[in-house]
Amino acid sequence: MTAIKHALQRDIFTPNDERLLSIVNVCKAGKKKRNCFLCATVTTERPVQVNVVKVKKSDKGDFYKRQTAWALRDLAVVDAKDAVKESPEFDLHFDKVYKWVASSTVEKNTFISCIWKLNQRYLRKKIDFINVSSHLLEESVPSGENQSVAGGDEEAVDEYQELNAREEQDIEIMMEGCEYAIANAEAFAEKLSRELQVLDGANIQSIMASEKQVNILMKLLDEALKEVDQIELKLSSYEEMLQSVKEQMDQISESNHLIHLSNTNNVKLLSEIEFLVNHMDLAKGHIKALQEGDLTSSRGIEACTNAADALLQCMNVALRPGHDMLHAVKQQQQRFSDLREQFARRLASHLNSVFVQQGHDQSSTLAQHSAELTLPNHHPFHRDLLRYAKLMEWLKNTDYGKYEGLTKNYMDYLSRLYEREIKDFFEVAKIKMTGTTREGKKFGLHGSSGKLTGSTSSLNKLSVQSSGNRRSQSSSLLDMGNMSASDLDVADRTKFDKIFEQVLSELEPLCLAEQDFISKFFKLQQHQSTSGTTMNEVEEMDGVALSRSYTSGVPQTVSSEKDMIRQMMTKIFRCIEPELNNLIALGDKIDSFNSLYMLVKMSHHVWTAQNVDPASFLSTTLGNVLVTVKRNFDKCISNQMKQMDEVKISKKSKVGILPFVAEFEEFAALAESIFKNAERRGDLDKAYIKLIRAVFDSVEKVANESQKTPRDVVMMENFHHIFATLSRLKISCLEAEKKEAKQKYTDHLQSYVIYSLGQPLEKLNHFFEGVEARVAQGIREEEVSYQLAFNKQELRKVIKEYPGKEVKKGLDNLYKKVDKHLCEEENLLQVVWHSMQDEFIRQYKHFEGLIARCYPGSGITMEFTIQDILDYCSSIAQSH
Repeated sequence: MTAIKHALQRDIFTPNDERLLSIVNVCKAGKKKRNCFLCATVTTERPVQVNVVKVKKSDKGDFYKRQTAWALRDLAVVDAKDAVKESPEFDLHFDKVYKWVASSTVEKNTFISCIWKLNQRYLRKKIDFINVSSHLLEESVPSGENQSVAGGDEEAVDEYQELNAREEQDIEIMMEGCEYAIANAEAFAEKLSRELQVLDGANIQSIMASEKQVNILMKLLDEALKEVDQIELKLSSYEEMLQSVKEQMDQISESNHLIHLSNTNNVKLLSEIEFLVNHMDLAKGHIKALQEGDLTSSRGIEACTNAADALLQCMNVALRPGHDMLHAVKQQQQRFSDLREQFARRLASHLNSVFVQQGHDQSSTLAQHSAELTLPNHHPFHRDLLRYAKLMEWLKNTDYGKYEGLTKNYMDYLSRLYEREIKDFFEVAKIKMTGTTREGKKFGLHGSSGKLTGSTSSLNKLSVQSSGNRRSQSSSLLDMGNMSASDLDVADRTKFDKIFEQVLSELEPLCLAEQDFISKFFKLQQHQSTSGTTMNEVEEMDGVALSRSYTSGVPQTVSSEKDMIRQMMTKIFRCIEPELNNLIALGDKIDSFNSLYMLVKMSHHVWTAQNVDPASFLSTTLGNVLVTVKRNFDKCISNQMKQMDEVKISKKSKVGILPFVAEFEEFAALAESIFKNAERRGDLDKAYIKLIRAVFDSVEKVANESQKTPRDVVMMENFHHIFATLSRLKISCLEAEKKEAKQKYTDHLQSYVIYSLGQPLEKLNHFFEGVEARVAQGIREEEVSYQLAFNKQELRKVIKEYPGKEVKKGLDNLYKKVDKHLCEEENLLQVVWHSMQDEFIRQYKHFEGLIARCYPGSGITMEFTIQDILDYCSSIAQSH
């Protein structure tokens, strides 16, 4: 225990200028035993403070830490439980009763005795010591006030005293004179005893001899004792006086401590009051603005905004602990709540009135725009309302219910207003669109089959005729009120394109301006404020690539506010999508080729909107409408392909250029002019591939079914026309088809020429075919003339049947036949005739070579020369 006491004194109390007087090892009664130490300490500085300190061992190491301290003056009762029977339990009554169990009764008694002595010396207050043995409450001497209070608790003087220098010297002299004592201690001790007896006897004799001096000395001692008693009495009185002074000084010290504590509390109280006054006091001007401020003027709105911000700051002030329990604070908070509720009602009522007034004002201006293809401008209304943007933000933060109610009212009023404006706008657009045709408004009501549909369906019912016949057929169709392929001119389509572009150009800024206003007025974020990862997923809907944006890593608040903007825009402009779909349906009725214009324009506007905000209302709506436009475009392509499959040709007239080939040329030329620099070129390229394959297949089908015109002529003319079209338009995705068309044209031209040239020199052809057959069978060329059927006489006989005059006549008949087969608009007669001339000369040279090889030295030659052939062909061509 002594080691622990020294360790506690060194580590805990010495740094705090305290002295440890007593210690007891205890644990709390009735609980899991966790040992600690109760220490009685006094401060080393005056005024002396007496404390009872609880010290416990740290959980993290072997060192001790100070846990709790009580001032001895706060101790009311010490209960030792039993004054007779020894018990380790005792109670100390401070602010509450602390029950302890000491490790031993001795430690407990020592600690209680020390507490009693400290109380007697430093406090002299009324502490009740109950169930305490009386011997523990007694001073060690009667004048206990002058004794050390610690008694046995303080360190006792050790009985051992160190020798001084003189004593050490005397012992050394004695030891030197008695060296034998080292070997015989008993003899040395006996000698010392005898010498001591001699000295005692001498002393007694000396005292008895000086009895007179002794009596005098005793008398002096008695007088000294009396003086000592008097001094003790004075010291006692002085001590009582000093004790009184000490008590007064302690009281003064306590009073000074209380005064200092009071001043500190007053300073803190003043600080708290100043905090509440500075942060929870609303200026009278602000209160008046909230209650009576003008919400129609800019100055009044600014005053109300400042007052609302000040009120919000007062209501959101971070109160310190305990402030909310103050009556004045509660009263002020209630006042602020009433002001907020009153102003929120007034603001919501005023803004509702503004929304209603806007509807009336805009309705009065609708008549001005009824005849023009323009939408009313809402900028003045937005500009006026944006003055209330900060107040809307305040309302959103303070009273979300009223903010939400205003949002719904705004959507209701504006949706009705925009619905009237947009429907009137689309009516004007429809009138202008239908007015572009020669049928007027009747076209939009009754619905023509359109250029493509009318022309191709009519042609399906007609025979394939010459170009002159087709022109007369077109005239008859026009007289019947149907649309022919040439009925809608470029000017009409261009005007339709401009009208559709103007519709989109009017809608786009209207939606963007309204979305921007909603974001600013209702304080909703429409763009990401933090970096995030954006993934574009492409979804194929009926062949249309729509970009859908998903954002991760974006705060939920931003995402929800963007959704709210989109929902508001969807409700306000709920009529835009159906009206656009109706307009697209009308444009498709007027002319199915209008789907090309609409696809390009709509794709461009969707691309622009998605670059601004892929998830915006405008981007989503235009994307949905683009699906409809793309369906119409696909339907237009499908109809053309279907009509190609259903085409029928006349059995009595020559075929010429097939109508669907001419229509493909017209479609491609129109599409190239429309899709120049367009974003959705891929859709057109896919359509080209489908159409050209269908054209190729249909041309072959018609050529196979043709009875009047040879198959090679049908293939040659139409593939030449296709090749010329593709070469002129330079469509990159159809390069392979262009080469294929050229090859087909060349192959069928050669086939037609070879087939046709077999007719004028038919017998000569058969004769030389027989010669070549004999050579092929193994007969040598110079021995062919010995064959009976192919001798020189037979050769001369065949040659005589084809004199120059007869050859010219045969070529003239051939020219007439070719002219009868070919159509005028493709103008291939001279090309075919030149090819036939070349082929004829090639055959002539071939015949001459066979004669020279198989009939050498016979002198047999043709009755006409190559120059004759050239003259015959030139003369025939010029004559026709």
